Amino acid sequence: MIVIDTDSPVPPFEQLRAQLARQIQERTLAVGSRLPTIRRLAADLGLAVNTVGRAYRELEEAGLIETRGRAGSFVSAAGEQARERALQAAADYAAVVASVGIDNDEALRIVEAALRSCDAAAPATG
Repeated sequence: MIVIDTDSPVPPFEQLRAQLARQIQERTLAVGSRLPTIRRLAADLGLAVNTVGRAYRELEEAGLIETRGRAGSFVSAAGEQARERALQAAADYAAVVASVGIDNDEALRIVEAALRSCDAAAPATG
C-alpha cells in the first residue's frame, strides 16, 4: 500500500519512489510483478501523471523496474542483483574489519558515516 503524505516536506514523487523501492527491496513486490500503469496509479493516489512518471523513471534508472513498452512496467531482476551485490560487499567489508581487528561498534560507525557521506553527496531532487 502506498500512502502519500501531502503535509510532508518530501515531494510526492520521492515518497512514491521510496515506498516502491522499499517494497521491491523487502520483496513485497516480487521480481516480475507488474506495476499499475502510470495513469492508473496517478488516479488512485490523486497525483499528477508526471509525478508518478518521474518516480517510475527514477526506479528504472536505479534498475529496480523495467518498462516493456505497451506491456507495462515490471519489477526487474536487476533489483535482486543489486541486493546480492550489496550483500557481497557487506560480507567483504566484514572480512576486512575482522582481519584488521576493528570491533563491531566501530565498524558500524564507519558504515554509518559512509552512508551519510553518500547521502550528502547525492544531488538534491525536487
